[in-house]
Amino acid sequence: MAASLSEIEKKTLKALDSSKAKSPEEISKLSGLPIDSVRRALQWLKEKELIELRENQEACIKLEPAGKSSLRKGLPEKMFVQALKELGGKATLDAVKKKSMLNTPELHASMGLAKKNAWISILGGEKGVELELTGLEKDLLEGNYALEKALEAAETGQEIGKNERSELLRRGLAEESLKVNRKALLNQNGGRALQNLGKAKQRAYNVQGAVPKIFIGKKQPYIQFLEQIRAKLVAFGFKEMASPLITQEFYNFDVLFQPQNHPARSWTDTYQLKQPKTGKLPGKETVSRVKAAHESGWKTGSRGWGYNWSKEIASRVMPTAHGTAHSARQVVAGVEVPGKYFTIARCYRPDVVDATHLIEFNQMEGFIVDESFTFKHLLGMLKQFAVEIAGAEEVKFFPDYYPFTEPSVQLSAKHPELGWVEFGGAGIFRPEMMLPLDIKEPTLAWGIGIDRLAMFKLGIKDIRYLFAQNLDWLRNSKAVVVE
Repeated sequence: MAASLSEIEKKTLKALDSSKAKSPEEISKLSGLPIDSVRRALQWLKEKELIELRENQEACIKLEPAGKSSLRKGLPEKMFVQALKELGGKATLDAVKKKSMLNTPELHASMGLAKKNAWISILGGEKGVELELTGLEKDLLEGNYALEKALEAAETGQEIGKNERSELLRRGLAEESLKVNRKALLNQNGGRALQNLGKAKQRAYNVQGAVPKIFIGKKQPYIQFLEQIRAKLVAFGFKEMASPLITQEFYNFDVLFQPQNHPARSWTDTYQLKQPKTGKLPGKETVSRVKAAHESGWKTGSRGWGYNWSKEIASRVMPTAHGTAHSARQVVAGVEVPGKYFTIARCYRPDVVDATHLIEFNQMEGFIVDESFTFKHLLGMLKQFAVEIAGAEEVKFFPDYYPFTEPSVQLSAKHPELGWVEFGGAGIFRPEMMLPLDIKEPTLAWGIGIDRLAMFKLGIKDIRYLFAQNLDWLRNSKAVVVE
């Protein structure tokens, strides 16, 4: 045991004996060790059952800021009496206030104490009410005032009389607290260890032993992934679109040429807000064109959906159900041609939560407006997303249907454990959507479940892990690098 002790433990043991308990301060003085080292050594020695630690609590008082101020400048009553003396021992209350520089509450309290202790007399004279010293203030002015001495004692941790203690607490000059006194005593095991210190060999160290793991601060893995995707798209010249959590059905559905009687707009497929229920729509010209496209196809060559379009339904507000709502908002606001836009949006949709589905999820939404782009360019870009960003090795495209794109395609990639997983959908925005908004150029659009892209990149098989609070996974996850 003696050979296993550290140097501070050995020095602490040598400063102890079995007959008298010693405080850390006493041990520090005897051993020459800093007080913090002594406290650390005492705790180690106790764990090794070489010493006994005894503790007791002692009530003590600690000066408050007002008490420290009074100790430095003087108690208000002393300042009051001192000012009266400097005014010749007789003066009006206003003169004393000006001389002493006490505030009104301090002045009145000090006058009350001075009268109570018979330090002053209150007289009526030609100048009105005047104050006069009685000669009994001598002890106060010469430093023999009990409360002043109590302040000094409290500052240095000395004993204070019961009456003075109560007065300091009553006046808010001090607060009461408990002080823990700790003393150490050498026990029988410690005595034997002390005897063997001289014979003990040099302490042995295992330099090949395991060391505690250090977990450095870092961003959550999925946040790292999203930030790198955002930076990569910006570097490619894409402009980031605004993506509010709440939107009007006008942007979520109507601009996207999705009819108001479509099943996807029912309460089973989307969430709706209780309050507020409606939001503001854009200009009348835009709204009338979207209305005409739904009812008759407007000037697009389409017959539309053939129903009476409702402005009230379009103005209802809802949590964003898909990122394409933000593309709709952008094309209504106006776009550059050629132009590239994207957003990473939070979306909300009723669903059964499982390894690949959540009711609250992220989508990477975007579109490119360019006369020279074709559907083939879109397929190549989607494949590049899956391979380079997510690290997918196998990618497939399937024909699909969306009310706002034609042709439309579904992108899927093969996960090593989950099999084929749908990433998202894409296509070319339909004329019924774009022509009423004065955009004639081909517009390639996509909406990708970036949560699922992250599953591939981070090597996880359950989408819920992206938002989990599992400390082992968070601590041991490697840095995310999007090539």
